[in-house]
Amino acid sequence: LLWHDLPGIRSLSLDDLPANIKEVEYAVRGEMDQIAQGLAEQLKNKNHGLPFDEIVPCNIGNPQVLGQPPITFHRQMLSLLTNPELQTKDLYAQDVHDRARNFSEATRFGAYSHSQGIPLLRQQVASFIQKRDGTKVGVVDAESVYLTDGASPGVKTSLGLLISGTSDGILIPVPQYPLYSAAITNYGGTAVGYYLDEAKGWSVSTQEIQKAIDRFKVDHPNGRLKAFVAINPGNPTGNVMSRREMEDIVRLCDKHKLVLLADEVYQENIWSDRKWESFRKVAGEMKSKVEMISFHSISKGYYGECGLRGGYMQLEHIDPKVAEQMYKMVSVSLCSNTLGQAMTASVMNPPIKGDASFESFEGERIKILESLQRKSVMLAKRLNGLPGMSCQPITGAMYAFPRIELSKAAIAAADEAGKKADLFYCIALLNATGIVVVPGSGFKQEPGTWHFRITILPSEDKLPALLDRLEKFHRDFMSKYGNSEL
Repeated sequence: LLWHDLPGIRSLSLDDLPANIKEVEYAVRGEMDQIAQGLAEQLKNKNHGLPFDEIVPCNIGNPQVLGQPPITFHRQMLSLLTNPELQTKDLYAQDVHDRARNFSEATRFGAYSHSQGIPLLRQQVASFIQKRDGTKVGVVDAESVYLTDGASPGVKTSLGLLISGTSDGILIPVPQYPLYSAAITNYGGTAVGYYLDEAKGWSVSTQEIQKAIDRFKVDHPNGRLKAFVAINPGNPTGNVMSRREMEDIVRLCDKHKLVLLADEVYQENIWSDRKWESFRKVAGEMKSKVEMISFHSISKGYYGECGLRGGYMQLEHIDPKVAEQMYKMVSVSLCSNTLGQAMTASVMNPPIKGDASFESFEGERIKILESLQRKSVMLAKRLNGLPGMSCQPITGAMYAFPRIELSKAAIAAADEAGKKADLFYCIALLNATGIVVVPGSGFKQEPGTWHFRITILPSEDKLPALLDRLEKFHRDFMSKYGNSEL
């Protein structure tokens, strides 16, 4: 035996870890993902013996892994940034070279940048927000913009400033993206869930929010609610908030003196006639001074640049002294990656009519968005056609979140296996089809209900066959464990 194999010798064991760390759960990359990785290794063997030949990762909003192409203009610009000597050659359209030259004059991309991000690129993002929201709600100061490695670091930094212990409550939607519950647990705060109304398209109601507030006050009589998380469009629920819902949330935050954390990373993914608006715009038009931090990312939309890790957070009506502390905390990591910063600034300011690359860019953008629109309709329709399953319309984002009615026999079998019932279903689905989804319990859900999240991202030529496999599995599963509709 080596010394570190002896009992009680290790300097750091599982028992030594903080309880908060051990309690963190992130279902998107949880047990399902680990099982899928094991199956992927088996598939490398020609005689794998599995009833499928590929793993289809529908568990995460990762467009390019499922075949979505990158946008040519932005990638060409990026290639010039990473290979500056190419900027002198006549490789691409003039507007690509102009942008790369403009960005390159602002910094050396292999060097650390300002901790908030390269000033020119922050100004580009500020200009995007200004154009999006209009001038009537105030001028966007580039100093309010922080460029981040995707939206997640901004979310975590913001929550870190808000939470000092379990008496600090953060209102989060249920279902919610598990980044929020994981980060709140990690920081030692209390997640206060307000239920979305599934029967009404996952809508937000002030009555449910008030119930959540009342529960928190009973459980933490000396506690303080610090912030309200709004995810719009919704993840995992695929809903888009109405103007009334958004106004209600702003008024509630004003009333209870809550910081509004606006997760708006799917703002380009709108599949219904409902108009999407930013919380910054809505609050500004209401003349509200609600303290707000908004988040956006280049990982979703029609660009899907998840791996380049780019995004931003923007502070509105935040105390300058608090902003100083925000700057201090982001500076601990020196800066976000500079190529992600450049891609963020570029994505937020695509070619416009009259630019040399506009026609090709617009063709790519429309093609991707129209395909995603068709797939959102196809997926919801097919899921709703299955016995014991119901799915609300997918009006935004990249996911369906169908509800499954599981029999007592299925729940008992899950209990015997030591699994939650929806996880049991999802593991069986994966083992039978190679399709990876995420159980609803990983997002939190109303007690007594079961769901799973599945993306709309598989290519249009593959999605019908994938749904055929899902349907066959579902009918077999329901037949095995009993269902009144079969």
